[in-house]
Amino acid sequence: MDIRSLRYFQAVAEELSFSKASRRLRIAQPALSRTVQGLELELGVVLLQRNRRLVALTPAGAALLRDLGLLLERMEEMAKRVRRTAVGEEGELRLGYIGPPTQVFLGRVLAEFRRRHPRVHLVLEERTPERVCEMVARGRLDAGLTRPVRSGPALGLSSRLLRREPLWAALMDSHPWAARASVSWAMLAREPLIVLSRREGVGLHDEILEGCRRAGFAPRFAHTPSVIGTVLAYVESGEGVGVIPDSVAVLGTGRPLSFRPLVPRRSVELVMVWSEDHANPAAAAFRVSMLEWIQAHRPWTRV
Repeated sequence: MDIRSLRYFQAVAEELSFSKASRRLRIAQPALSRTVQGLELELGVVLLQRNRRLVALTPAGAALLRDLGLLLERMEEMAKRVRRTAVGEEGELRLGYIGPPTQVFLGRVLAEFRRRHPRVHLVLEERTPERVCEMVARGRLDAGLTRPVRSGPALGLSSRLLRREPLWAALMDSHPWAARASVSWAMLAREPLIVLSRREGVGLHDEILEGCRRAGFAPRFAHTPSVIGTVLAYVESGEGVGVIPDSVAVLGTGRPLSFRPLVPRRSVELVMVWSEDHANPAAAAFRVSMLEWIQAHRPWTRV
């Protein structure tokens, strides 16, 4: 029982005339009759009572026509859904991201993406940079917004730079440096430092170490918490000076904290990563939305 046979039967059943159905389908009437007879043989039932003057549905034929309408409607919707999925208008987008560096823009980008692609189901997962890249490489995520990681090239990921994010010193408002326009890396040699743990952000951690090394000192870490917001909590409690990407300053809103750029300038990158081995049209559509937003909002402000 194939779709062609079912469509031929539907035409005859709706027209109650082989001649009218053949004109509607634009096929020869004998071919139409043979197809309907073949369908009846396959099902083992009579679907149509016919003679030279009359074509009528049998109860079995009426049941098939009723169910056939639903079936063909579902098949048409399936075909549309397949076509929409092929161009990224439907399906699922599994996106991994790191928190503070993306919170300035991610909600707005996703809102615009959903406006353009309302049939795409979004699955969001906040992870560490290393975990985001690993999950993208394994096909568990379709794309990621993350820091570059050393294992990235070995994982075979494609990437696009979104932003170079400068590093800042996080200070208590009462700290003498809070009145300065900037803070030098060399000045940090005299202070206990609070930075994100290397396990949670290897790229950021190593960039901070390199900034200290170039300034001629080995840093003295007071705390290395696993959550970037905790860095600011330690700073607020007077435990030391924090070193953060400028996007994290948003988390300090409403706190008695000041943020000053570190000079000479050093930065960490925010990138979008994906795997060509796990192509997803919805992910390709998201990449377009993401890059359009980046182009429309350069340069980014700190908040």
